[in-house]
Amino acid sequence: MAATPEKPAAAAPRRKVSRHRGEGQWAVGHHTPLNGNEQFKKDDDGLNVRTRIETIYSKRGFDSIDPNDLRGRMRWWGLYTQRRPGIDGGKTAVLEPEELDDEYFMLRVRIDGGRLTTRQLRVIGEISQEFARGTADITDRQNVQYHWIRIEDVPEIWNRLEAVGLSTVTACGDTPRVMIGSPVAGIAEDEIIDATPALEEIKRRVLNNPAYSNLPRKFKTAISGSPLLDVVHEINDVSFVGVVHPEHGPGFDLWVGGGLSTNPKLGVRLGAWVPIDDVPDVYEGVISIFRDYGYRRLRTRARLKFLVADWGPEKFRQVLEDEYLGGRKLIDGPAPAQPSQQWRDHIGVHRQQDGRFYVGFAPRVGRVDGATLTKIADLAEAHGSGRVHTTVEQKMIVLDVEQDRVDSLVEGLEALDLTARPSTFRRGTMACTGIEFCKLAIVETKARGSQLIDELERRLPEFDEPLTINLNGCPNACARIQVADIGLKGQLMLDENGEQVEGYQVHLGGALGLEAGFGRKVRGLKVTSAELPDYIERVLKRFQAEREDGERFATWTTRASEEALS
Repeated sequence: MAATPEKPAAAAPRRKVSRHRGEGQWAVGHHTPLNGNEQFKKDDDGLNVRTRIETIYSKRGFDSIDPNDLRGRMRWWGLYTQRRPGIDGGKTAVLEPEELDDEYFMLRVRIDGGRLTTRQLRVIGEISQEFARGTADITDRQNVQYHWIRIEDVPEIWNRLEAVGLSTVTACGDTPRVMIGSPVAGIAEDEIIDATPALEEIKRRVLNNPAYSNLPRKFKTAISGSPLLDVVHEINDVSFVGVVHPEHGPGFDLWVGGGLSTNPKLGVRLGAWVPIDDVPDVYEGVISIFRDYGYRRLRTRARLKFLVADWGPEKFRQVLEDEYLGGRKLIDGPAPAQPSQQWRDHIGVHRQQDGRFYVGFAPRVGRVDGATLTKIADLAEAHGSGRVHTTVEQKMIVLDVEQDRVDSLVEGLEALDLTARPSTFRRGTMACTGIEFCKLAIVETKARGSQLIDELERRLPEFDEPLTINLNGCPNACARIQVADIGLKGQLMLDENGEQVEGYQVHLGGALGLEAGFGRKVRGLKVTSAELPDYIERVLKRFQAEREDGERFATWTTRASEEALS
């Protein structure tokens, strides 16, 4: 009998073959833009928009601006459209960009290392008065921000800034942002190492350089040789922190991958000691890793902190050494010591290395104006050598003051409501731009912060413990709410009458430097703006009543009951 032929096996269902997009990492071959931001950056380098601003937009006006320039590339020159007046916080997330945009701009002046001459400060003040309706906020990254800028005036503003050595280049955008540094670099008596030469060389290499003008997202830098750890190094993409190596002497400890926003992460040490001459090479290596390996598919995962979290510090260091330093191995080194004091803002009168003094003073939540800045320049010239620096706490410092001129300077500052002897609340309160100008904001911050200072000074005049209170107008943490003793994240909420009002979610016990960590969120703890002074007064009185000898507020909050914190 003939054999029955076998029935052929059923064909396996065909799998749909799809090309793996990855995370948009250039280094592994994913160069196709995966979102609108990556597309407009590929279409034209953001640095090139300056020519269009100078030759077209400033002459034809706001309506002539291409949308990809308006909401994209213009950031490469420090320009953001500001919020249209009269739009309440409830509409922030529902309106289209063109509905939120005003026909005026925020313009950010980058001040690397916070270093200014009085001539530069005076020009900043004059521009404020002539072109920005007097606005000039000091940021927590040592910059100055204008508002109410017209596109027609931008070329003239650039000319005036650049005539005194200032710029707005890559002050915003997916670029190396301002490089923050110790405001007392080269003058502080306790300094480990002066980072200024390295900072200046980094600027020379990367600013206005197309090699670094298309990063996955913004890239934040900090470098300081101060033992006070005065540049919030834990929350930058790359930080160089002054340390002394037991064999090689003063240099820098290398940190990567810090950042806040809605997914905060503290930076991690790579365990590497970097001599000052090598800092620029290492910096270029780290920023190049971000450019080449950074995630470009989703904007929400496009910061270096996500790559560092996935790789870990060991792999990151290995890639840095093998692929970007030509196989050169970094030297293992020590971690920085804990700072000797909780305040790291340089407020008050301090002796310099040369026997003269510097005087740090506190504007209210970084809010000043052009006329005040020109008066500060006058005071600094009359009492110092012509140097004024900004800090990462929205404060300022006059340098090089002779001892017999200190009291006169302090009195002059007091007359401008710029005290060098501030209360805890004046000294420790910061606020972001808020709903007044920011298109992302939901609530008011600057005026609220200033009013809060007044109320707390009146209610708790004897409170003198170090304390930070940071107000943010939205969840993006520009005012570093997660690492404040009291962090206040703006949101809308219902009051006791069922009315929608401005309020804040409360974070308690965050810190940098001293046991760095993120603040605690008490379940359901939200406070209306009207209730804010009452709430903070109540919590601080409980802290005073329950604290152990020498206990910090942040430490107390970790053991306090939810009832005590409510």
